[in-house]
Amino acid sequence: MTGVVSRHWQSIGRTCLPRRTDYFGLTRTWRLDLVAGLTVGIVALPLALGFGVTSGLGAAAGLVTAVIAGVLAAVFGGSRFQVSGPTGAMTVVLVPIVSEFGRNAVILVGILAGLMVIVMALTHLGKLVAYVPWPVVEGFTLGIATIIFLQQVPSAVNSPAFETDNTLWMAIQTAVHADWSAAVPSLGIVAIVIAVMFISPKIHPRIPGSLVGVVVATVLVIVAGLDISLIGALPTSLAAPSLSGLPLQELGSLIGPALAVAVLCAIESLLSARVADQMGGRVPKGLAWEPDRELFGQGLATVGSAIFGGMPATGAIARTAVNVRAGAQTRLAAIIHAVILLGVVYFAAPLVGLIPLAALAGVLIMTSIRMVERHAARSVLRSSHSDAALFVLTAVCTLAFDLILAVEAGLVLAAFFALRQMASRSTSEVTELEPGIVSLKVDGSLFFAAAPTIFADLAIPDGTRAVIVRLKDVQVLDASGAAQMADLISNLRSRGVLVLLKGVQDRHHHQLAVLGVIAAINEPYGWEDPKSVGHVFGDLDEAIAFAREAPSATELSNPELL
Repeated sequence: MTGVVSRHWQSIGRTCLPRRTDYFGLTRTWRLDLVAGLTVGIVALPLALGFGVTSGLGAAAGLVTAVIAGVLAAVFGGSRFQVSGPTGAMTVVLVPIVSEFGRNAVILVGILAGLMVIVMALTHLGKLVAYVPWPVVEGFTLGIATIIFLQQVPSAVNSPAFETDNTLWMAIQTAVHADWSAAVPSLGIVAIVIAVMFISPKIHPRIPGSLVGVVVATVLVIVAGLDISLIGALPTSLAAPSLSGLPLQELGSLIGPALAVAVLCAIESLLSARVADQMGGRVPKGLAWEPDRELFGQGLATVGSAIFGGMPATGAIARTAVNVRAGAQTRLAAIIHAVILLGVVYFAAPLVGLIPLAALAGVLIMTSIRMVERHAARSVLRSSHSDAALFVLTAVCTLAFDLILAVEAGLVLAAFFALRQMASRSTSEVTELEPGIVSLKVDGSLFFAAAPTIFADLAIPDGTRAVIVRLKDVQVLDASGAAQMADLISNLRSRGVLVLLKGVQDRHHHQLAVLGVIAAINEPYGWEDPKSVGHVFGDLDEAIAFAREAPSATELSNPELL
């Protein structure tokens, strides 16, 4: 037993813990990692501040998350390119939690969710992301982008947010009740930031448009003396880790939200890491991303962030893409990005506090617009009716309900479409081989979705004395399909028709025996071996020859006819 436990922990260590190869070639690439880390840190600053404000936890929580989670996920995660921190998708989940349970509840939710993600890693659930259909991912992204856009309305119009659980209704009511004399200057700041972010890549692709836009907007607000809400005072150091004030009495109520956060953390991080690995091109053997380790690192990052007063973290696809494009080679780049943001906390907090909330709203509005790849959305809508339905359903559910329900609904609908397609490709064909002997060829999948219809309209010619059921091309067989076949055999036998099987795959013998198909075939002969010659054949000519000589089912049931 001790040896088994030891091997188990060794396996976990090999799967989830850092290793020397994480920094393969660092002596040659550290300059590239340094430049990439600086670039991502500059891009991440306004996003971390903005997502912290949008979540309801404040800008400081966004910075703490980017620093703590950024380091832990970089060191322990499964991707050498991934940059983790606060994301728009996570703010969408956190807003109702903060509204209903308060700020301290997010700490408890983060710890619970992080532990859940770690359990997912240890139980090897990382590879499941490969089963999320592309239309669901695109619909999920569109829904998140729309919600992030709508969440910026209060800051954009310089007005308190209307109290409601629905983001769309909040945005509408906030805009309707806004003081537009105060909203015009704020909207002007939003427009300036968006314009700078739009124009800067056209001047030079490496210009950090979001940071430049925020700086320009901040200077303009200070110089013009505009009455626009600012971020306000920020802490000048990281808070000490603390678990005080946790609402443990709400633990039962927070399990559901924690599960939603954990699932979102896993899905978004794994998708981001997969995309990053594809962007990174060919990598040396052994350096490709590892799904289970990625979950372990993200779970640890979320727990660590929560203990320091931050929010749950995920892999951030936009920042990760910037990291790859800036030339990152190892995890050092993501670590440097976190160190840059830590420097902001200690040395630039007073300046950051002067940033207008409208400027951050402009950054996030532009970010939400860029999240949606129009080409990808058009491709999904034009590919097929089922893909278009998946895309629209997931997007609408994300906007109207919540992210987890949207993914669940998308997966259920995707499974329905897949089963329907499999069932539509399952066929049965009747062919008369010679007078009195008929072939019934079954092709495709004989399972619960196809079983009710695959034998529904069989036309067995009058005068048929033997039917050879050909199963060589049956790829999927479940209990419903086997039971349907047993009913077919019983019906044919009741009409005096002898039934033989041909080409049964070895993996299907057990189900056919357990579900009564073999018994239905054997009964006239009294044979017990399910593979006995006489009812199961590997060659069609042998089955035909046997059918010519064998008595019919009617004769076998009435020995006096023989």
